[in-house]
Amino acid sequence: MEQSTLIYVMVGAVVVAAAAVVVQAVLLVSLFVSNRKMREQVAGLAAKVEPVLESAQKLLEDLRSSVTELSGRTVEVLDLSRRQLHQVDEVLRDAASRSRAQMERIELVLDDVITRFQQTATLVENGIIRPIRHINGVAAALRAAIAALAGARTTVAQATHDEELFI
Repeated sequence: MEQSTLIYVMVGAVVVAAAAVVVQAVLLVSLFVSNRKMREQVAGLAAKVEPVLESAQKLLEDLRSSVTELSGRTVEVLDLSRRQLHQVDEVLRDAASRSRAQMERIELVLDDVITRFQQTATLVENGIIRPIRHINGVAAALRAAIAALAGARTTVAQATHDEELFI
């Protein structure tokens, strides 16, 4: 290759390299400008976001304390509920056992009352009603005898009534 061609090629390479450096410089300046604009926007946004973040942090701390307090109270309520449920269970067991005992006593008393009522009914039957029937039968016999001696005739209705007394 000739020397003049080589110089032209080298000059062309230097020109291309210089153009690349200029393009890079322009890009860097534009990046710097856009970076500055973005920084200004971010600074404005940060000024707005900072109070929101602070209030969010305070809210989170309050929420943590509330949740801690709520969980503590919940545990207390559950413990109290368990104790009261245990007491109610004991009361119900006691009431059930007492109810069973009272039912057994009532059953014994009712059995005794029924037995005594049956004995009383038997005594009334044997001691009062049977003798009254016998007396009524004797009285009917005496009336029939007196009526027969007196010569009076009884009607069919009277005879039926007298027969019913003997039945």
